[in-house]
Amino acid sequence: MYQIVIQPTALRLLQEVSDRRIRQKISERIDKLKESPELQEKPLLGGLDGYYSVRAVGQRYRIIYTIEQTQVSVIVVALGIRKDGSKQDVYTLATKLLRLGLLDEQDQSLES
Repeated sequence: MYQIVIQPTALRLLQEVSDRRIRQKISERIDKLKESPELQEKPLLGGLDGYYSVRAVGQRYRIIYTIEQTQVSVIVVALGIRKDGSKQDVYTLATKLLRLGLLDEQDQSLES
């Protein structure tokens, strides 16, 4: 079993989801990452190489995470709606956060 760590940026993004039921479904999907997170979805390429993406709430939302094998933990770094071509697309947001160095806030992270 992996420990789940939700970084502050990802936690803020989760709290910004206005629908309580959708927030709950996203949280439940994050909890499922405790078991075999590397097998649940696809590894990302390009600027997000080393990260994984898993779908939540049907096809709309994505959870972007990385796996720390030495700490046996899954670190959720971003989540949001997949909007191909939009500035608000979760992959565009994650790439920007990575470029700004905001995906490495692990010392301030919250654990679940």
